[in-house]
Amino acid sequence: MIELKFPDGASRQYDDGATGRDVAASISPSLAKRAALVEINGQQWDLDRPLEGSGDFKLIMRDDPGALETIRHDAAHILAQAVQELFPGTQVTIGPAIEDGFYYDFFREEPFSTDDFAAIEKRMAEIVDRDEKLVREVWDRDEAVAMFEAKGEKFKAELIRDLPAGETITVYRTGGWADLCRGPHFPTTKFVGKAFKLTKVAGAYWRGDSKREQLQRIYATAWANQADLDAYLKRLEEAEKRDHRKVGKAMELFHMQEEGRGMVFWHPKGWVLWRVLEAYMRRRLDKAGYVEVKTPQVLDRKFWEQSGHWDKYRPNMFVCETVEGEELSLKPMNCPGHVQIFDQGQRSYRELPLRMAEFGACHRYEPSGSLHGLMRVRGFTQDDAHIFCREDQIVEETAEFIKLARSVHADLGMETAYISLGTRPENRAGTDEFWDKAEALMADAARAAGTEPVVTEGDGAFYAPKLDFIVKDAIGREWTCGTIQLDYVLPERLDATYIAEDGQKHRPVMLHRAILGSFERFIGIMIENYAGAFPLWLAPVQAVVATIVSDADDYAHEVVAKFRAAGLRTEIDLRNEKVGYKVREHSVAKVPVIAVVGKKEAEEGKVAIRRLGSQAQELVTVEEAIRILTDEATPPDLKRAG
Repeated sequence: MIELKFPDGASRQYDDGATGRDVAASISPSLAKRAALVEINGQQWDLDRPLEGSGDFKLIMRDDPGALETIRHDAAHILAQAVQELFPGTQVTIGPAIEDGFYYDFFREEPFSTDDFAAIEKRMAEIVDRDEKLVREVWDRDEAVAMFEAKGEKFKAELIRDLPAGETITVYRTGGWADLCRGPHFPTTKFVGKAFKLTKVAGAYWRGDSKREQLQRIYATAWANQADLDAYLKRLEEAEKRDHRKVGKAMELFHMQEEGRGMVFWHPKGWVLWRVLEAYMRRRLDKAGYVEVKTPQVLDRKFWEQSGHWDKYRPNMFVCETVEGEELSLKPMNCPGHVQIFDQGQRSYRELPLRMAEFGACHRYEPSGSLHGLMRVRGFTQDDAHIFCREDQIVEETAEFIKLARSVHADLGMETAYISLGTRPENRAGTDEFWDKAEALMADAARAAGTEPVVTEGDGAFYAPKLDFIVKDAIGREWTCGTIQLDYVLPERLDATYIAEDGQKHRPVMLHRAILGSFERFIGIMIENYAGAFPLWLAPVQAVVATIVSDADDYAHEVVAKFRAAGLRTEIDLRNEKVGYKVREHSVAKVPVIAVVGKKEAEEGKVAIRRLGSQAQELVTVEEAIRILTDEATPPDLKRAG
């Protein structure tokens, strides 16, 4: 007999071999028809799979939030089945559920195109309508390999061969179609529903190895109902309009090219944006008691071996060798260099906490296929800092950092949705007692800052837990921006010490922290958050003075000179074009203010102010325009200080 405990606290006993469906039927026959999955001791199982022991039990309905991943997982199987029915000879590889959807990688000589999507979606809908059962089968390893090889599925056969020796080999069969999969799955295809959509096709390599076979990846999304799908597609459409690569090009902020993969070419306007952001961050750090440092770009291999990064990060490091036989690496991170500065001379407990910041340029090798505009690059600058402190200072320092980070994100137009607490991963250093203590410290710090962290099991660094900041942008997307990580390991490896009150040497604790993460990625996020329409204080070009007639050219120069003298980033447009054309062109470039001047404005000493996105204009004196615009252009931290 097995004993199951239900969410309401009640317990019932069932015969060995009972399935989730049996349990549901014992409660209500209609419940057995509606149930989609079961959860036993926190793990989801097929409804018709025999339960293997006692524990906490929960029935999951198809529309429960916990079933969404299975909707997508099943939809991936249905996609693969549809493709193989429509395009015989296509081999399937892997098809996981991912955030907001799923994908499946296929091996086929002929390329797929978006023109194929309508036929594939139609066949997927037909498979849903067939209401075919998804049946779990346990196979012998060799027999499973032979079965897939007989079908010409060499990729599936390879996956099976590479599974650990003790792994159970499970195949899910849908009618006459079968796929290697751990599960779980819904009872039948009808549970998936038809709220799915194929979104794009891209290239991929088998197992992410550029030396292996080229695959075709079909991306898709699936939701519990059509309303959710429609809302998601609308968000996708809006996200496409906000794509930082397109907006950045239109605004002439930056570009990237093949000869410098993953490296950013910042144009003058983009670099203005960078400098404004950097100046703001520097002011915030100065006020928060940080000291700024600068560490070398290139260091000897021995240094990285001592820090432990050579073993862990070597595949992602750019390494070079000198004619003298030195093996050097561009730094992938700043923390070991900061420890070197801390180690110079003898430190006292009176110096702690020491908050050491650097806008540190780092380089990491990322596979070319994973590069994505400013969001995933090989060369980047972190708004990095490390707080060297005593153990009894961890909570206070972390809480103060949380307040600082949330304030910065708010100033930059992003709402902190929540803070996640990444707890001990499976492969970790340290004892359970250490992790208990460290996790409690980080949770206490979050609460001290007025927020309850959302626990993300197993997401901590291998050496200690961390807090990540999840911010929400203007269209509701969540981004991880900012982190603080607890580290006892690096000070030990690099022999960092301070003299405590007892006159003895002690190890400091390091708090690794960043607010933006990297300037590149955060600027990309800001471009998409604002759709390029930055608030005046961040805008690379804050105003353009545009003439209606050439008779106003001299006056336009005078206005520009006054605007610039007041600190406004101003350009002039004297082209022999209609003012409507000029306004439209500068609107595409997301210039927030256009000051239009003609003969009348010149005679009266005024300008006609037009705001981005508005047809209205406001006629004011030059002095009044400067007063209004300089107030708007004052960064939020300086406004608070003033």
